[in-house]
Amino acid sequence: MTPDDPDFAAMARLRDGDDLALNEIMERWQIRVTSFLVRMIGNPSVAVDLAQETFVRVYQQRAKFRPQSEFSTWLFAIAVNLGRQHFRWRSRHPAVSLDDAGEDSSPLVAKTVSGDADPSECLESNERALLVRNAVMALPPDLREAVIFSEYEDLSHQQIAVIAGCSAKAVETRLYRARAILRERLKGTFP
Repeated sequence: MTPDDPDFAAMARLRDGDDLALNEIMERWQIRVTSFLVRMIGNPSVAVDLAQETFVRVYQQRAKFRPQSEFSTWLFAIAVNLGRQHFRWRSRHPAVSLDDAGEDSSPLVAKTVSGDADPSECLESNERALLVRNAVMALPPDLREAVIFSEYEDLSHQQIAVIAGCSAKAVETRLYRARAILRERLKGTFP
């Protein structure tokens, strides 16, 4: 990261007391962090809350940010840790949420039909997207994180390794295992 990098500059200003720099960071990263958390958690309303908490933590930890690492890696590490905490909390406090009833209507699945598209093709595409989403959500957490970061966030194995706290080779293995599981689960779904 260089001083010319807008995230570096915003974090420097935030660290020096310019609280408005956080707004700039949020504008640039809110959609990506929220999208990642929706894919990781599977519940859009919880993901939005965790994304907001991610930026609260950025503010709280502004003095700990080290410009030697990439900002995106540091930011996603915070989001991953919050997601993991959520899963641990949920496993200790099982409950049925009224929000869970609407999870099948997640924004990950397109709901609109353009005027040019064949409605049956759109329905089929949405059904496939839902099957893929459910298959990814059913992966073990470490495999799910690796797939989401690799396929949706387009991060390198090294960046994922830093976020996950493992080696790049471990990330490669996780992706291999995840893709094998997904291939098996989605067999016959795609022509």
